[in-house]
Amino acid sequence: MTETAGVTPKIAWIFGCMILYWTYCIVWGIVGARRARTASEYFLAGGRLSPALFTVAATATCFSGWTFVGHPGQTYTQGWQYAYASFYALTIPLTGILFLKRQWLLGRRHGFVTPAAMLAWYFRSDLLRVLVVGVALLFSVPYIGVQLRAAGFLFNVLTDGLLGVQFGMWVLASVVVSYVASGGLRAVAWVDALQLLLLAAGIVVIGLLTLHYIGGWDRLIAGVIVLARDDPVRTPDGYSHYLAVPGAIQWVSDGSRAVGGPWTGAMILTYLIALMGIQVSPAFSMLAFASRRPAFAAQQVWASAFAMGLILVVFTAIQGIGGHFLGADRAFLAAHPDLVNPVLADGLRHRDLLKLPGGSDLLVPQLINLLGGAAPWLVGLLALAALAAMESTASCYMATAGGLITHDLFQRFLLPHADDHTLKFVGRMGVVGVVMLALLVASASGEALVLLGGLAVSYGLQMLPALVGACYWPFLTRRGVTVGLLVGLAVVTLTETAALRGFGIDVWGRWPLTVHAAAWGLLANFALAIALSAFARDEDERKAESHRWLVEQTALPPRKRRWIPLIAILLLLWLWFAAGPGAVLGNSLFGDPDDPLTWRLGVPSIWVWQLGGWASGVGLLALLAYYLEFGVAAPIVTQPNVSYCKR
Repeated sequence: MTETAGVTPKIAWIFGCMILYWTYCIVWGIVGARRARTASEYFLAGGRLSPALFTVAATATCFSGWTFVGHPGQTYTQGWQYAYASFYALTIPLTGILFLKRQWLLGRRHGFVTPAAMLAWYFRSDLLRVLVVGVALLFSVPYIGVQLRAAGFLFNVLTDGLLGVQFGMWVLASVVVSYVASGGLRAVAWVDALQLLLLAAGIVVIGLLTLHYIGGWDRLIAGVIVLARDDPVRTPDGYSHYLAVPGAIQWVSDGSRAVGGPWTGAMILTYLIALMGIQVSPAFSMLAFASRRPAFAAQQVWASAFAMGLILVVFTAIQGIGGHFLGADRAFLAAHPDLVNPVLADGLRHRDLLKLPGGSDLLVPQLINLLGGAAPWLVGLLALAALAAMESTASCYMATAGGLITHDLFQRFLLPHADDHTLKFVGRMGVVGVVMLALLVASASGEALVLLGGLAVSYGLQMLPALVGACYWPFLTRRGVTVGLLVGLAVVTLTETAALRGFGIDVWGRWPLTVHAAAWGLLANFALAIALSAFARDEDERKAESHRWLVEQTALPPRKRRWIPLIAILLLLWLWFAAGPGAVLGNSLFGDPDDPLTWRLGVPSIWVWQLGGWASGVGLLALLAYYLEFGVAAPIVTQPNVSYCKR
């Protein structure tokens, strides 16, 4: 803890809200522990999560503290070229649409508990089982660490230094562990219900407050016009980097140094592809196995793509760009005091947010602090919303990591006949172990942790070829998938060179050609998987029978099947033009970024393009999830007793 000036009403409200919230969490941990009499109840909620609970748990897990704090901060520094990242509200559930229903069908038919067990059974490979657990830990440990450290940082800022970053981080971790380790997946799901509500409401409220302090919509647009006019950073086409994507692609070895900013169309698309790794990660597979029915469309289309997508495209953009007009940008304040309400200047001690190390992450905490004197109760609620955003992701990954360690390492290799009591104990110790690793990594280096967080989603994406093989394409073989996964992980690590510069390793630059490391890894992964599969076939009737059964369970009537090619083409076009290289059309289609008199709808063309891309993307996901039935309940299958399977 650090030296303070005393406990103010604002700090009292923050602690009061935290105590009430943590009491709610711990109560659900106790309820979950009492209901989890068997290992299946603890790890998978007995396979009885309702569609509503799956919807809130999955959505809360997708949108973490990085969404709440980091997304507006990056929009502040990079402008609307970065705001295309809001489309991850659509691309993350896209992989869920393609894979979750089929995984649920396989899990319910064969009694799988984890995706590692499913893939080990399908490919007849315990090595692949261990690799899946390894990928899950590479994903979970840094991702959990990011959330915990962000929470400690948030409390340090909001309590005016009363809580140190390390102290706040460890206190938060102890509370999360208490309800996750005791109550299992059911407790996580019920707490996520509150967390999702707080997360969404918090983003909207902070966006509205930002607009209020700026002075309304007209002053926001007036500020944007001048900000773009004075911007010294220009894209290759001469536009302000705040209002334009800097090209479809740039032929540079280090994408982070691209002219006009790194967020070219290629970078946007491949970054969104990287974040697809969230719903192909083992955590989401286990949420699918825990669901009572494969009714996933509500989460994929309405909760994620529609609701969260709209919130991100509109309100995080207002927060991020609005920071320039509230005193965070000292240069803009000095040049245009008439356009700035300098309410953030005192909180930042009159320093420029753009020049502070990691300064973009300070934006949202400072926006919350604006209400410290006028409405301390609202500061407490918004601090709680930020905390809920961070916990929502961390808690799910803690629970599922414990399940993977228990089932796929301990039970498979050490004690195959362990009883339910032993399995639950090992699962709880697994949760504690994963959190301790995350805390150690988070405590060691905050700067390196950000880089590890970027690696986490890229690692998760490398599961894609294995799931394609198990769910769609029997051509892929055990050897091809295993070698491809290993090479994909290596390529991701070597391409994300910023994480390795401390060791003097720089192979081919970070994000070559402004293409994200995850895409380079996935390209190498798939290429090797296909090449090796072509030379060595798996002669396994079980694989063929599994695919025949999946085809039967997911068969569509002829009137729907004939629309598959058209919808697939529309989806590819959407990815290319709304969230990829074709997005450069949006720079000026609805008006010249440098001439506000040509802005047809009164806002920058790039924002109109993003809103149109969001709306059309929601429609396409609805076609996939509902019309083509990728996300709705399948015919009733033979359901075994969902026990803790010993495959």
